[in-house]
Amino acid sequence: MSMTMANIDSYAPMPSNGTKQEVVSVEGYAGGKTLAYRTSSRGKSTQKYRMVDQDGHCNISHNSPRKQNYRFLADIFTTLVDIKWRYNLTVFTLAYVLSWLIFGAVWWVLALQHGDLVPENIENPEWKPCVVNVHSFPTAFLFSLETQTTIGYGSRSVTEECWVGMLLVVCQSVVSCIVDAVMVGIVFAKIARPKKRAETLIFSKKAVITLRDGKLCLLLRIGDIRKSHILEAHVRGVVIQKRVTKEGEVIPLYPYDLDVGFDRGWDRIFLVWPIVVEHVIEKESPFYEMSASDLEHGDFELVIVLEGIVEATGMTVQKRTSYLPHEILWGYQFDHQLVALHDDDYHVNYSHFNTVHQVSTPRCSAKQLYNMRDVGVGEGDSTTGPNGNIPLTTYNVESEL
Repeated sequence: MSMTMANIDSYAPMPSNGTKQEVVSVEGYAGGKTLAYRTSSRGKSTQKYRMVDQDGHCNISHNSPRKQNYRFLADIFTTLVDIKWRYNLTVFTLAYVLSWLIFGAVWWVLALQHGDLVPENIENPEWKPCVVNVHSFPTAFLFSLETQTTIGYGSRSVTEECWVGMLLVVCQSVVSCIVDAVMVGIVFAKIARPKKRAETLIFSKKAVITLRDGKLCLLLRIGDIRKSHILEAHVRGVVIQKRVTKEGEVIPLYPYDLDVGFDRGWDRIFLVWPIVVEHVIEKESPFYEMSASDLEHGDFELVIVLEGIVEATGMTVQKRTSYLPHEILWGYQFDHQLVALHDDDYHVNYSHFNTVHQVSTPRCSAKQLYNMRDVGVGEGDSTTGPNGNIPLTTYNVESEL
């Protein structure tokens, strides 16, 4: 699913009257209101596009000019590794079949020039051909196949009557080694890519925002269901949303860095059991001025990237996912009853990997929460909480749901 680019002014609100609406895409952003909405033929269902699917696929297509296509041929090895398997196997098959046909045609021309295809010479037992038993194009093709694959059935062979044939055997053997090295290398590189290793790295379906040590934090869970581990695993977060500079420049796709503890080393995780990644919402956070109601109408996409080294191969693997505003739950915590000790061994129950439960959490923004504490509205104070009628110390999230 690729995304079409349009002008930033092409913002189309979500249809609420059930009328039909054409597909409208706004420049670059795939996360919320400033994105595209697609309505069905009945004009009822709508769908928001995202830049990164939850399985890590990036919904971005690059429409480069035709004159730039030669750059893909300049790096033909990477191009062949990146293409789909059906095209890769087609190229693999054609590389061998075409080489057999080309050399088969050369052997046929050589036999023709030497006179091996003349009926009188074929029937003459004293005639010494350039290649024994090559008297037509099919037999020349079979000899080419036998030479390149080193099958050697024994019925066809080059004689000393033709030095050009000897040279041609050497050339075909060298070409055969090159084709084998390239084609087998491409298939091996495609199979050995760590992309499939990323399939066993999982993210929680939802992210949550809750209080931790008196600060609002955004949490998400990461797990690895394989027994072999990811070495030097580290996490990075990016919030993609529109930015308007002081000069009035509108940047529709601006990546705000999400601090997950880089300065303190928290971004490097020991991924042996499921880990909850924490982002403390402070002044530099993109969520600092965002309340629960702002989140419900948010216009952003949170992209999470996990990178590490595959223990078995030493290759770098990357796993991506994203969260839209409605996939971030305010006032929830993850269930931590995943790891239990059984028979001197720790067992991880992944059936509760996505389990969350509600907790009492202020629905105001982190900025408002910290400001209220600075002016004396906080824990142990009877001053009303963020909803205006419940004390902050006894704030119940269920009253706002």
